Amino acid sequence: MTYGDRLRRWVVVRLLPKMQRVDVARFYHCSDAEGYVQVLRQLDPEHQYEVMFDPGEPEGDRSEE
Repeated sequence: MTYGDRLRRWVVVRLLPKMQRVDVARFYHCSDAEGYVQVLRQLDPEHQYEVMFDPGEPEGDRSEE
């Protein structure tokens, strides 16, 4: 995960079959992500979009090189 991604913790995802998802956009603020989802739902009502918080990698799981 890049430094920029670690700062942008709110992720808009498109839900796919079989519990899969595709990241669409990342935001600094939850309210910005929710506004983006509202627009996506109006433009593309056939798909399901959700806002998720991405906690990132736990400190112990990072590989040290």
